[in-house]
Parts: sequence; C-alpha cells; structure tokens
Amino acid sequence: MFSTFIDKSSDPVKFKEWEPKIENYRNKLKENTKKEWEVSSSHLPSDPDKTPFNAIEALLKVVDKSVLDIISQPAHKLAEKLCTGKLTAFDTFVAFAKVATIANQYTNYAMEFFVDEGLKRAEELDVYFRKHGKPVGPLHGLPISLKEHYNMKNKVTHASYVSLIENVTDTDAVTIQNLYDAGAVFYVRTSGPQSLMHIDSWNNITGRARNPHNLMLGPGGSSSGEGAVVAMMGSSMGVGSDIGGSIRAPAGFCGVWGLRPTQKRISMKNTLGAFKGFEAVVCVIGPLARYAEDIDLWMKSIIGQKPWLLDCNVVQVPWRTIEKPSPSSLKIGIIYDDGVVKPHPPIERGLNYMKKVLSEAGIEVVTVKPPRVAEAVETINKLYSSDSGKCQLDLLEKSGEPLFPLTKWTLGFGKGTELMTAGEYRDLTDTRESIKEEYFNLMNDQGISFFISPVYNGVAPMPSTIKYWGYTALWNLIDMPNLVFPTGLFQDPKIDLVDSSYTPRSEIEKYEYGLYDDPSKFVGAPISLQLTGRRYNDEEVVKCGELISDLLSK
Repeated sequence: MFSTFIDKSSDPVKFKEWEPKIENYRNKLKENTKKEWEVSSSHLPSDPDKTPFNAIEALLKVVDKSVLDIISQPAHKLAEKLCTGKLTAFDTFVAFAKVATIANQYTNYAMEFFVDEGLKRAEELDVYFRKHGKPVGPLHGLPISLKEHYNMKNKVTHASYVSLIENVTDTDAVTIQNLYDAGAVFYVRTSGPQSLMHIDSWNNITGRARNPHNLMLGPGGSSSGEGAVVAMMGSSMGVGSDIGGSIRAPAGFCGVWGLRPTQKRISMKNTLGAFKGFEAVVCVIGPLARYAEDIDLWMKSIIGQKPWLLDCNVVQVPWRTIEKPSPSSLKIGIIYDDGVVKPHPPIERGLNYMKKVLSEAGIEVVTVKPPRVAEAVETINKLYSSDSGKCQLDLLEKSGEPLFPLTKWTLGFGKGTELMTAGEYRDLTDTRESIKEEYFNLMNDQGISFFISPVYNGVAPMPSTIKYWGYTALWNLIDMPNLVFPTGLFQDPKIDLVDSSYTPRSEIEKYEYGLYDDPSKFVGAPISLQLTGRRYNDEEVVKCGELISDLLSK
C-alpha cells in the first residue's frame, strides 16, 4: 500500500517561467480583498502554522453583533427571512462577505474574491423582490461559497494546477447555473490541494489552507477551503466535490455537515479536473453547511432546478420530501474499526458517545465489522491510477511545478504509472460490483437502516500527513451516500491519551496510528462521524441526520 512513484515531472527551470504568473494571481487575490473589512494584524497569531490557535473564537471577538446576528443563523432560517422580505439580500451579503474576508486572514482558504459582483447581484435581488413581492427562488439572497474547480464564465479556473493558471473558462458549470437560478449570490472561490487528490490543502498557487479550530492542523481536502469558510461562518453554505472523501474530510475536520450524494444526482458538467473519461469511480458534487436542515435545503433547491435538462448524465430523480424517522424504526450499525487502520482515541470516544446517544433514544445499535475493506481500498486505488496517472501528469509536467509529498503518494496508488490492460480494468470493476452487492446484502440480511463510522481514523491532521482514505473511499467505490456530522465533542489532550500498548496490524496502520503521537498538537479538533445509507436514499440519510442533530442537541 506504500507509494513507489518516482517524480520525473518536476522541473525547476521550467517552473521559473510560471512563478511570475503565480505572483500575478496572488496579487489579484490581494487586490480583490477589501482591506477595510480585514482585522488588525494584532488579532492574528504571529506564527499560525506553529500555534494551536482557535480562529473561530477569535472571530467572535472581532465581529460586530449586527453581523453575528445574521451569519450565526442557519441557512434555511435565513432563506425564510430573505424569501419573505424580513431580511435584505444586500445586508445578508455584506455580513457574510465581511466575515469571509476576515476568515481568509486566519485560514488562507480563498482562491478568488469577486465581492463587487456579489454586491451587485444582491442589490438586483432586492430590486426584484421589491418589484415583484416574491423571491427569484428558494436560495434568494443566500451567499454561497464555491470550490474553485467549477467553471465560471470569464474567470480563471485552474483546479490547483499551475499550468492552468491562465485558463479562462467560457461557460458556467451546470451546478453553478442551478444555484444562480435558485437565487444564490457568489463572491468567493475556495482552495484545494495540488491535483485535488489529497485529503489535505496544499498547492503551489495559494499555499496551505488552515483548520479554523486549530490553525496548526489541516482543514481536509480536496474541498479544503469550503470546510474552512463554512466553519468560520463566511458563507451560508458551501459547494464541494468528492471522489475519495473530498467533501467529507473537510466537513469532518472543520466540524460542519457535509453530504456526499449518490452519483449523478447533481451535475458535474463543466467541472475541471484530471478525471477525463473516468467512470469507474464517479466524482460527485455536494453541500457543506453548519446545520443538517441546510443540507436538505441545498439538495432540494438544486434538484428542483431539474439539472437533467442541462446535463444528460444527471438522473431524473426529483428530491423527495419525507419525514424524519422515528428512533424505534431504526437499526444502526456502528463500524468501530474497518479492520485496516484502528481509529485514534478521540474518534473511539466519539463512536462510544454516539452509541450511548442513539441507544438512550430507543434506536437499536449493533456493531458491524465491514467486509473486504482492504480489498476495496486496493481496488479503488488501482482504479484511480488506471490511466497510469496520465491526466494528472500531463497537467503537472506542463509547468514543471514541484510535487508535494501527497501528490507523489497518490500518483503511486495501485499500479502507479504502469500501464493497465483493459482486462485488468474490467476485473477491477467486477470486484467493485461484488463488494457493492456484499454491502447491499449485509444491510438486507441484518435489517440495518444506516451505518455510522469514522470519517478518518483521526481528527484533523497535521499538514501533509494523511495517506489512508479507507473510511471514506470505501463508500465512493460502492456509491453509497454519506452525511458527515459533528458530534459536538472536541479532542482533549487530557482525555484522548496515546494508546502506546496497541500493536499495529500492518505498515499502513503503523504509519497512520503513529500520527497520533502527541495529543497536544490536536487540541480542539472537532470529533465528527459519518452516516451512510442506501444508494439513491439520500433523502433518508439527510433526514436521519436531522434526527441525530436533534438527539445531540439534547
């Protein structure tokens, strides 16, 4: 499972030619950041990469009460007020845009600001409401952040590849069009890691994004900036994408809600990335938010725009309105250990806590040992590299940009740069279908409604360290929808002690379990978990998430 990739794409001489373009891009980001909204440097830590600094607590001390009164509200509550005229789009936008600006000072999450465009859009929405007495759509006036790799007309879209830093796209991604038609306001695009294939945040264009709960830690990836800005209340909801954990890791590490929907319910059309022709593991777009009900609003609003009319690959499955399940109707299987990498102490504490919460509510809780996880991880890793890394390497070699350690790691997945035969590829997809059926039968045979499992074997990590994606990538392989939720617990170095007695079962477990070597580094990191349901039962997953939210709030 360890990488053997040899870097032949980095070229310092070639990269020198691209450095001025990177500098121009960074300067544009600075120019489009409203300085009057930033806080004094005296509020910032002197070295954010070496300080367990909680930026959310700092934000609450520097933001005006009038702004906090808006940004602290759930998106679905804001939507009600915006759609009835109790709040203006302009006031709502300014509140979120101010906080988004401050949040970037702490976490470096932004790729691009275009606040003036957002202000103009908000004013236009207010004019529309005054004239017609109704909203343009269910998301009327809601400020929504966007992961950078979705095309936006007349804007640079580079997907964190230096070679695409001047790539101006001539059309909008369908999902962005759906959001706009539903009434959303755009103003910021957010960062991701080099290649978009890390559960991390580092790239050669804007550097490293940070975790708002503890700036030393990573915010997850590849929807790195979305996790950070949503947790910092700099957007009402965010838009991420996920092919191996890229919505769920940032949601989990930053302590917000995140949905990886079943594939092809939300459009991926006009989205940039190195996945040309890749159908074996389908990337999906989904929301990040601070409340479970906001996830429902986002999905209902997007699917209500009938994306299948603009994208032939979207399945025509309208979003269903259903009720929250009753606790007595549920049987939830908890996965305490996937058999490959044992969770760290804080995650174990979170799982035990959830068992207590669910059981006390009258939900039947059972322990599940998930089958064939090691095989699933090996299968998906081989599928990721089924083009011998060509799509990624073509983009990386063009600029000669230096490769980050985790880029080298993922390029070494499976067969790495070795050629794969069509027969091997078909064998892997057959294995995928076999594993998918095994989990389907497991739920049927044991009468399991949902699974609860870790998002990762640990809480938010130190930068550039995560190599094991099994707790999320398993579900990408077999395409089961997942909702990440915060338990309300946080890592505590006085409680979550190192278990030095544990003997790892493999080299990858020895490495990953060994990352939790000093509990003090991870102080304050959210403890989040993952709820998984049946394919195309996204509505049931979200409504069960709302029930869990109710139980946790008690």
